[in-house]
Amino acid sequence: MKINTEAEIKEYFSKTNLDLRKYKFSRWTDQKITPDVVSFIAECVLNLPDEQKEFVTKDIWGLDYFIKNAMAVFNKPSPTNESARHEYDKFIQQPLLMLVYARILEVRKEGIKNIFKIKNKELLDYISIKEWNAYIFLYYYFVKVLTDSDMIKYFEDFRANNDKYHFNILKDKFIKFVKGNTKINTNVEIRRIFPKILNTYAVHNRIKGTMSGKISPNIFTFSDLMYNEVNFRDTTKEKSLTRQECGKVEAVKKNYSKFLIARAKNIIRRKYLQSEVKDSFAKGEAIHIHHIFPEADFPQIAFYLENLIKLTADQHLYHAHIKGNTHSINRDYQLTCLLAKSESIETSLNNGEALYTIPNFIFVINTGFSSNLPQTLDLDQIRLEINKIHNSA
Repeated sequence: MKINTEAEIKEYFSKTNLDLRKYKFSRWTDQKITPDVVSFIAECVLNLPDEQKEFVTKDIWGLDYFIKNAMAVFNKPSPTNESARHEYDKFIQQPLLMLVYARILEVRKEGIKNIFKIKNKELLDYISIKEWNAYIFLYYYFVKVLTDSDMIKYFEDFRANNDKYHFNILKDKFIKFVKGNTKINTNVEIRRIFPKILNTYAVHNRIKGTMSGKISPNIFTFSDLMYNEVNFRDTTKEKSLTRQECGKVEAVKKNYSKFLIARAKNIIRRKYLQSEVKDSFAKGEAIHIHHIFPEADFPQIAFYLENLIKLTADQHLYHAHIKGNTHSINRDYQLTCLLAKSESIETSLNNGEALYTIPNFIFVINTGFSSNLPQTLDLDQIRLEINKIHNSA
């Protein structure tokens, strides 16, 4: 079953039992289980060669995609540095083992080595698309484990009251439960994983979570869940930061932007086997991912899936651009690409997929053309407006 909606995720979990009292699985969650890390590791698994049916942690280390982005986005040392081995073991293994307990991956032992295999590629693909999808998955996964383990009632009590008294009760019950039903036996380790669960639950229910071992002063938000301390989505310059600190933040934001673009291109590359533009130039293998509105001119929409289209080399280099100059744009072929993308979006939406949205497509068009199309347009109306804008240029 293709996973595209929250209802389908709930249906998926309804068909299995994740009671920790039965399975005693210690690594059902861990410190690195955050939406951004889980989404990133899921994508890395999907980027392994198709012919590779099984994999180990070191296979992910060896991916150029992993090496580049683990360093740039997650502020990790180089995976090629042997002294970083322990850190990368946790960073990769923890999400993989969580996905095993969620029945998305399978694992077998060969000595002390964990050997993994994909069990549910559809849900893994859903998680890999973006952090929001990973967050939605994690919320329903945590609720499923807690419900099956008869622990959800304490979280519901905390949600209803959302105060210090019920927070302390919940934390105490959680520590006792984990120590009694898994091999984790230290309060310190349990206190490290508790926030990953409670804060995900808190975001979904718009309540306070936990910070520094106490109830948080404010309601938890989605961006608070991320592994990175830098809020990449905040484009304002904090007055309290020094010039050097601002420089570091801007560098991290730039690296994160590159990561988002690379990830978006990978999604389009995996999604379509052939060119999205069905014209007389669509001959040969489609291996190029083209920005309909150039990345250099429109960085704010460079990672939008609605602005990316898969083309053949001929289409990309000699029709989308002028005479192979990738800094130029053929306006007529830009129209062709936009119309073709609208068809891809319509097909995807009709299939119930969660890849695209019409508001995002309209935002891309308005940004690229400096237009002001209303968000209420449907795809047929959008196509008419695109043609009008092109003809009037």
